[in-house]
Amino acid sequence: MKWWKVGQSRAFSLTQPHQGPSLQPGRGTDRPLQTGRGQGRKGGRGAVIGQYQHNIDAKGRLFIPAKYREELGETFYVTIGLDGCLSVYSDAKWADLTAKFDALPISQARKMRALFANAAKCEPDAQGRILIPVKLRQYAALEREVVINGASKCLELWNPERWAPIEDAGLDPENLAAAMEELGF
Repeated sequence: MKWWKVGQSRAFSLTQPHQGPSLQPGRGTDRPLQTGRGQGRKGGRGAVIGQYQHNIDAKGRLFIPAKYREELGETFYVTIGLDGCLSVYSDAKWADLTAKFDALPISQARKMRALFANAAKCEPDAQGRILIPVKLRQYAALEREVVINGASKCLELWNPERWAPIEDAGLDPENLAAAMEELGF
């Protein structure tokens, strides 16, 4: 039996191809599998995927998993989302959204006022937590438990009771097939 030194890993890297026929110490990584539109996505350059559940603490702080913090970068934006959730955008995606907003005629830009008026710029603390403003927590009915979903371009923060029927409908095979057909998949 071969013993490895503390801190060494015999695991294959999920982000880099395996080098050679044997397992080698130090090749493993705890970084997530690269997906989406390219390598080095830090700051929102790829698809944000997956689901986690965490609790908001008494001060209104929510832990954002390391996988998502890597995707979002050092600064990100939380704002109102569709269907009663909150949406979390990377700095780069927020800049894209702002550029599109700035290009709109004033008559159409009015429709997006609430999105920007209710946005909060966030930087995770040393423990990976962000402070979610009271008004946003109230909008999304976030009291304790929060479902954190990757939604390709952003994260979504959900009250579990609001999320459950949406997820159930999405997991129904007939609904999934109909949605995929409608979208051309």
